[in-house]
Amino acid sequence: MPQPWITRPETPADVPAIREVLRAAFPTALEADLVDALRADPDAWIEGLSLVAVDGTGTPVAQALLTRCHIGESPALCLGPCAVRPERQRTGAGSAVVRAALDAARRRGEHHVVVLGHPAYYPRFGFGRASAHGIGVAFDVPDEALMALTLDPARPLPAGTVRYAAPFGV
Repeated sequence: MPQPWITRPETPADVPAIREVLRAAFPTALEADLVDALRADPDAWIEGLSLVAVDGTGTPVAQALLTRCHIGESPALCLGPCAVRPERQRTGAGSAVVRAALDAARRRGEHHVVVLGHPAYYPRFGFGRASAHGIGVAFDVPDEALMALTLDPARPLPAGTVRYAAPFGV
């Protein structure tokens, strides 16, 4: 059974530990550099939507990040990168921090989230195939990897092409 995790918004003091989480979880510094660039982009960064799961000492072991994107002309959020330190994977830390990020976005009044990720992982949070809603991207990805979620059932997902923040480079 996964352990309960404490999740919270990142603080400035967490930035080095988050970078370490990303460096440990991915084979290159690309994702860590992307998060730094997103943090510096006022059009992308939304305070309070970078969430961490912390261990018993308060050190971040997982992160989920939501930044501004658009689906067509509608504002939305992009989930990712998401990362868990390798030795903490399969403990529920990743799921806890993703759920915390989505809950924080819902509380802020956000409506839609897209993710480009593993099609067996993200449906547990309510994500479904984006193409079923007329949502796509301007680059080649497997159809099942682009997923979308509405945080408010009264606000259906808009159709359109996802426009990511400039640091994504797409």
